[in-house]
Amino acid sequence: MDIYIKYKRIREIMKENFNKHLFNSIIDNVMKYIFFICSIFAVIVVFSICIFIFIYSVPLFREVGFLEFVFGRNWQPSNNRFGIFPMIVGSLYVTILSTLIGGGFGLFTAIYISMFCPKKLKIVLSQIIDLLAGIPSIVYGFFGMIVLVPFLKNISPNGVGEGVLASSIILGIMILPTITSISRYNLEAVYKYYYDGAVALGSSHSQAVFGVIVKAAKSGIFSAMVLGMGRAIGETMAVMMIAGNAPFIPKDLFSYFRTMTINIALEMGYAAGVHRSSLIATAFVLLLFILILNIILYLIKGNRVNFSLSSVFYFIKDLFSIKRIKNDINDFSFKNIKMKNISIKSDILKFISIFATIVSTLSLIFIVLFILIRGVPYINFNLLFGESNNSQMTLFPAIVSTAMMLFMALIIAVPIGVFSAIYLTEYSKANGKLIYLIRIFTDSLSGIPSIVFGLFGMLIFLELFGIGRNILAGSLTLVLIILPSIIRQTEETLISIPASLREGSLALGASKVRTIFKIVLPCGFSGIITAIILSVGRIVGESAALIYTSGAVRYMPAGYFSAGSSFAVMMWMFSSEGLYINQTFATASILLMIVIFLNALLFILNNKLKKDY
Repeated sequence: MDIYIKYKRIREIMKENFNKHLFNSIIDNVMKYIFFICSIFAVIVVFSICIFIFIYSVPLFREVGFLEFVFGRNWQPSNNRFGIFPMIVGSLYVTILSTLIGGGFGLFTAIYISMFCPKKLKIVLSQIIDLLAGIPSIVYGFFGMIVLVPFLKNISPNGVGEGVLASSIILGIMILPTITSISRYNLEAVYKYYYDGAVALGSSHSQAVFGVIVKAAKSGIFSAMVLGMGRAIGETMAVMMIAGNAPFIPKDLFSYFRTMTINIALEMGYAAGVHRSSLIATAFVLLLFILILNIILYLIKGNRVNFSLSSVFYFIKDLFSIKRIKNDINDFSFKNIKMKNISIKSDILKFISIFATIVSTLSLIFIVLFILIRGVPYINFNLLFGESNNSQMTLFPAIVSTAMMLFMALIIAVPIGVFSAIYLTEYSKANGKLIYLIRIFTDSLSGIPSIVFGLFGMLIFLELFGIGRNILAGSLTLVLIILPSIIRQTEETLISIPASLREGSLALGASKVRTIFKIVLPCGFSGIITAIILSVGRIVGESAALIYTSGAVRYMPAGYFSAGSSFAVMMWMFSSEGLYINQTFATASILLMIVIFLNALLFILNNKLKKDY
């Protein structure tokens, strides 16, 4: 009898375990498909943007022709003449010049911070650069309009301050933190592999840095330049405030000009028919430029120069004499003279990097302090919480609208982004080519200019679904904007989690999904929070994409289906009115304080993460 009872109990336990295993297997398969659907969301969005932008561009291409549209020199919508070649030239001018300015200063700043800077100063400079990378573009544009344009007007030969030079300087300052951060990361990654070998072969610290480290990191540095160019060619609001906005090919650095993004932003509000189609076609051409930049970036990533210790050896051997240098000063050889010349060049480059760091840091600090000093005194209760109406504009509607869009965008984007990152990391062996394709489209999505996102949101939510300009449309557009950064940041965090934690959980009988939610995600929580904080900064500072989706109004929103202005859009409205300059400074100061707070939060979070590990 006892044997029968034990046998029966064993069968019950086996049945329970079988049912439990079956249930876990079903859950694992269901969640895997959910993760997969979230991961291909970026692919669907990129294809949708390209398809919709192209479809709405077809009427223009039929009437004018693609080549005539691209290479035509006259932009006269009233006469049905649509040629965007002046805007293409303007975009290329300002992109190239700003990359030379921001790329040059950014690279040498990255070299100094990563290779020559004392440890304590390095922490300070790194925080300053990271802080300024998050400043909204409209703040830079307002600074250029108030400070840079009047200064250039005084030294301009034709008395014009707006134009190519002003726009290039502001864009150069804008992209400098991005180029600096990415270049610094690549330099530090290369440093630990090649520096010791270079020094052991007779080079000094400066010679090792400029002769080996910089050369070994050149593909990463070039990638940073390409990313900077992508941001420069897609910028809208900052350039629109200081470019002059004339649709002509610029003749010199002080000529008015117009970029493709400015062309869209200036005329979309009242365009109709073929004129409206021509503006959407401008966005299509802009997408082609961004696609070309992304292809270049992936070619760089796929064909990195592989340095080995032997290549470092032969490089050093070519530069320096491996033989012992004779002590007799009268017996100089050619190699000794060459070595001294190289040493002098390395020292000169070191001083250039110090100079570039000083200029870059002081310029960026000056912008922040200038805005805060001019704006903080005008921050008061009425500006923040007063009633906004026809007689006055206050920030209270912007506070409410921004909070509503923030909540809606994050509650949608964070689960999709995290689930997508889970599939890319935890199921990456399932289909390598598919994973690679998803990553390509995710990076492509992150490179699309915000004005194109705004056009896409307008076409989808206003044209297709007919819901009009409202906070919901703006929130859904913001989801597309912040999604790539959430995916990439979360993916990098999950990749850094040791595989032994997953293996231990699975060995103890936990299912795949249980391991992900109980082990992997808690370990990567800080990285997910970092992605959310960065997304908050992007949402608060976004303007171009929201003007045509959420609207630009001064009134309090009644709900998600009513129009509303974000902080950055309200700042643009303050500055465009011309009657609220003090309020514009105050709004810019609030935006800067939000960025400072978010960066301080990130710094504390990263320090806590380092202590935990």
